[in-house]
Amino acid sequence: MSKKEGRVVIWPAYIDAARSRGQGRAISKRDAIDKPSIDEIIMAAMELGLQAEAQRDKHYPKEWWEKSGRVLVPKRGAKTALVKEIAKMIKKRRG
Repeated sequence: MSKKEGRVVIWPAYIDAARSRGQGRAISKRDAIDKPSIDEIIMAAMELGLQAEAQRDKHYPKEWWEKSGRVLVPKRGAKTALVKEIAKMIKKRRG
């Protein structure tokens, strides 16, 4: 895998409310958001004080035919907690 040491991958599918857990959603539907974009994930990570790196040409493994992209962020605690923080920040930004 092309992850850098000490970084975790955040796929938009992890926080997409339209997906089921089996389709890749990593947080509760209540915490998830509709149609998250790579740019929103990057902005939320930056607002949380994380250095985010976008990889727009990557394919989510469960949907290999679609380039959804992914974001690499420094590992900071549990991955699920980090994903929830990012989703919460996006909800806040959307108003």
